Amino acid sequence: MKKLICSLLFLSSFMAANAQDDKSILGAGATFPYPLYSKMFSEYDKLAGVKVNYQSIGSGGGIQQLTAKTVDFGASDAVLNGKQDSALSAPCVHIPITAGAVVICYNLTGLSDAVKLTPTVLADIFLGKITKWNDAAIVAINKGLKLPSLDITVVHRSDGSGTSNIFTTYLSKVSADWNTKVGKGSAVSCPVGLGGKGNEGVAGSVKQTPGSIGYVELAYAKQNGMSFATIQNKSGKWIVPSIESTTASANIDIPADGKVSLTNTDAKNGYPIAGFTWILVYKEQNYGGRSLNKATEMMKMIKWMTHDAQKYCEPLNYAPLPKAAVKVAESIIKTVTYNGKSIMK
Repeated sequence: MKKLICSLLFLSSFMAANAQDDKSILGAGATFPYPLYSKMFSEYDKLAGVKVNYQSIGSGGGIQQLTAKTVDFGASDAVLNGKQDSALSAPCVHIPITAGAVVICYNLTGLSDAVKLTPTVLADIFLGKITKWNDAAIVAINKGLKLPSLDITVVHRSDGSGTSNIFTTYLSKVSADWNTKVGKGSAVSCPVGLGGKGNEGVAGSVKQTPGSIGYVELAYAKQNGMSFATIQNKSGKWIVPSIESTTASANIDIPADGKVSLTNTDAKNGYPIAGFTWILVYKEQNYGGRSLNKATEMMKMIKWMTHDAQKYCEPLNYAPLPKAAVKVAESIIKTVTYNGKSIMK
């Protein structure tokens, strides 16, 4: 909390100094895309001489700062809910930038292959209904895999996060029991298990606890050499979480406003526990003494992020936007105005 308050005070003072500088842009929000955004902003500075100061204070913090108009843009792993929308003084738009996957990591040794999990089995593990790795329901879908008679220790996030929002939204779609007893959101009360703060907290507990299971972002799991499960998707296919299967999850009909959940995707080859991360900006940019030049510089940068800068996604273990999402992003960008006139033609 102290760190968040310090960050918010810094943002407020920085914004005051930044207000009339057309080549300086301030953003805040989601931690998930921070490594990617850092790379993109660094490269854009070289390209266009525009400096971006991005504070990764979490999706909720970014939304708060956008609401207070102390940042030029916010960033979120979740679409604004009704309460957040109503708190805004004017409409904002959601521009998808990249897609990410939440993987089910576990601590089991000596297995010849990755553990497979169906939606029902996964939900029952996190509900505390399945408590042993050699439970008949797990064994039935992992023929040939010697699963140990070991207690399952569930590890979940103790802090609010976009990662939890994606995971719990998925479980709410595939399990009526989970939807009724727990529900979805950035912070929910999990029925069983240990809490870990951030991806590092969950990963640390999983690594230290034999038989444990948790959820972290794909990029984090790959960077830390963690084992993760193959998940059966809506089409009945067994999907290994990867950049390719995450991008495939977004190969669906995307609404014109870009607000769509990728969880339990209809895409045949898509990984089912995935989601977009968005940049949020006010649709009308003439506010708070902002100049047309500043608004233009920001929107040019965001357009670059959804087009040329997509090449930076894969090397950092993020999923590039599919063509349909790029097209939607481009259309949304064109709706952003200054004095009612489109900034980007």
